[in-house]
Amino acid sequence: MKKPDRSRRKFIATGALALTGLTAFGFEGISIGDLGQTGPIRIGLIGSGSRGQGLATLLGKIQSFELVACCDIIPENLQGGMNLAVKGARSYTDYKKLLQDQDIQAVIIATPLYLHYPMALDAMAAGKHMYMEKTMAYTIPQALDLVKKVERSNLVFQVGHQYRYYSMYLKVKEILSKGWIGKVSHYDCQYNRNSDWRKPVSDPKMERAINWRMYKEYCGGVLSELSAHEIDIVNWMEDSHPLKVAGFGGIDYWKDGRETFDNIRLVYEYPGGVKASVTSILSNEYKGYSIRILGSKGTIEILRDQAYIYAEETKKTLGTVDGVTGATMEVLPGGKGQPIVFEQQLEPTTYALQDFAECILKRKKPASNVITGRDVAIAVHMGNQAAETEKTQYWKDEYSV
Repeated sequence: MKKPDRSRRKFIATGALALTGLTAFGFEGISIGDLGQTGPIRIGLIGSGSRGQGLATLLGKIQSFELVACCDIIPENLQGGMNLAVKGARSYTDYKKLLQDQDIQAVIIATPLYLHYPMALDAMAAGKHMYMEKTMAYTIPQALDLVKKVERSNLVFQVGHQYRYYSMYLKVKEILSKGWIGKVSHYDCQYNRNSDWRKPVSDPKMERAINWRMYKEYCGGVLSELSAHEIDIVNWMEDSHPLKVAGFGGIDYWKDGRETFDNIRLVYEYPGGVKASVTSILSNEYKGYSIRILGSKGTIEILRDQAYIYAEETKKTLGTVDGVTGATMEVLPGGKGQPIVFEQQLEPTTYALQDFAECILKRKKPASNVITGRDVAIAVHMGNQAAETEKTQYWKDEYSV
């Protein structure tokens, strides 16, 4: 089967919204012969559940990788990963034994959040390059320690915030940099589902291992597993991190013994007074994933795989409202939303994995790296603390060291 051509990741700007001067986050051509590499990068997968198998499927389409080993403690997950690996791949139920495999050069860690930090330390000790699924770390001290250890290593460490590689967001970022929607003051982010988020469990002893998203000791709930992507987008668009956050959350719909919130609503504040509302609920999926960026001259609405720009020019109709003469009765938008046209040949994660390969072969720093991963992990922890304590949480100076 012919491998995808990464040069196809160029933007196009046609139709109602024509943008000029836009450039792709293009990948230079890479060769598996770079830096003495004589064949595909041999990679191991730690955690071959639904996300791990999705990553394994994409690896099979990238010439620069060869999936040579899988590890999972759940038999059906392990088998699912092995079905996607190369012939002769090794299977493990102990990730430390996979890391001892000298044939493996890099690993993907796609396990529950609480395992990210210890597995990352062990992978670094074993000299493996890492693609770490989001969120990078469970606690703030873990995130800060990973920064120190990764920066002292000679290893590539990439975090799975794949939307940094999505041409739609790259185009949105350029629109913002050109000032087309004026001064940005607010982001409205939501990542909603209408689901209990549970998976079937045949053996009650495996409840926590399978439904780990339900339990605080394993992850940060909807904020770490869903909204972390949108927090990363806002950080990226603002070239910053939040200064403080306040909000609420609760277990108000799914009364099934879970510990993590089934809804959360937060407001983060960024430098310059920019506010970002972040909402995630598990009882309504209308426009399940969306981000609205509000500027003084216009608004950008981002959905899962399409985006629109709306002019802020308005036409007001005046009249009598509740006994007030000359009040605004109706505000008509200056025009319909114009689609932001872009070209995306492959899934964003494919481009993220291609960047991972290029960074290994050329000793480059990924676009989604330990610093950007740190900022999201800290923001997630702050958000959960704000919701749990109902007290504003502040970014501390030592977080940025």
